[in-house]
Amino acid sequence: MAPTMVPIRAPDLDVPYSFCSQPRSLLPRPKYREQSNAADTEKGPRRYGNIMIDPRVVRGNALSLRLLPESTQPSTPEVKKQRKAPKKLARKLTQEQIRPGTPEPVEGREHVYVQTELYLEEISDRIIEVDGECQTDEFLDRPPTPLFIPAKTGKDVATQIEEGELFDFDIEVKPILEVLIGKTVEQALLEVMEEEELAQLWSHQRAFAELRNAEFAELQRLEEQDRRIREEKERRRLEHLEKLRKQKETAEKVAARAFAQRYLADLIPSVFNNLHASGFFYDPIERDIETEFLPWLMSEVEETLQKKVLGRMMLDSLIRMVVEKRLEEFSRPPPSDQTEEPAEEPTATDEAPQASGEADAADQPVAEQEETDQPVAEE
Repeated sequence: MAPTMVPIRAPDLDVPYSFCSQPRSLLPRPKYREQSNAADTEKGPRRYGNIMIDPRVVRGNALSLRLLPESTQPSTPEVKKQRKAPKKLARKLTQEQIRPGTPEPVEGREHVYVQTELYLEEISDRIIEVDGECQTDEFLDRPPTPLFIPAKTGKDVATQIEEGELFDFDIEVKPILEVLIGKTVEQALLEVMEEEELAQLWSHQRAFAELRNAEFAELQRLEEQDRRIREEKERRRLEHLEKLRKQKETAEKVAARAFAQRYLADLIPSVFNNLHASGFFYDPIERDIETEFLPWLMSEVEETLQKKVLGRMMLDSLIRMVVEKRLEEFSRPPPSDQTEEPAEEPTATDEAPQASGEADAADQPVAEQEETDQPVAEE
């Protein structure tokens, strides 16, 4: 609330009024706004220029104001409000610096905060509650709405008129009849003219329709003729293209046949020569001898040679054993009581020629078989 300045009368001056506040010069307004400092603003006094943002003004019904109990743990809306408080404070401080605040009271006076409502009321934290009771009657049927009859106004007056006093029917009806008859005749003439005009329009329409149908038929005939000509032209063009394609294909086939005959004339003999050299063409008897007889012959010869080698190894081992035994007998001195031995007993040296003779006799059939196989191999 702004401080009031009470004017007083000055007796010694010519001016009618004077004020208690001394005149002072206005401070120069800065070009730019000063930055808001929350710390300095909180220390200094708060100046509210708008009661809509003044926290001291209670909003809503003042009678329903209740004191909220202090909760130990803040709820989620309270936490959000606490987080948004610094931003709101900074915004409010900025708005407060922009808006002019209430000036300071003059020395010797102070501001008084009063209610500005039209009717003063006592502010209480508890709402006055009063219990009341009432009993209503049972619902009755609504009576029918009466017919609305307007109230009668004015006065009733009667007048007697004799026949022929106001007008003569024959005289008064004559202009009306003239108008009616004239209008009827005019309307009849208009209808007749309209019918004749419609008949002419219908005749012109029929003639135009006949002419249009004839032109449309001629147009269809010309379009059909043009379509047949185009189709015939396209068919002949396709036949000509097909004929040229077949001629070209025939010429290519003839040229390919001639080239193939010329190319294969020397190719077939060379292919047969290469196949014959590679062994694809062979004598069945010679192939049978090479694949069947010669492997069998080689296996038999190898087996015979193995037997012969085995016999020679056995003979060599026998000869070695006999020689070693004779060597041992000759190396020992003969006893005195066995100086004379029967001469008819066969010795090891005599047995050796017999074994060698048996081995030679066993080798002879193998040699004879080899001699008999040689002519077959030569064949």
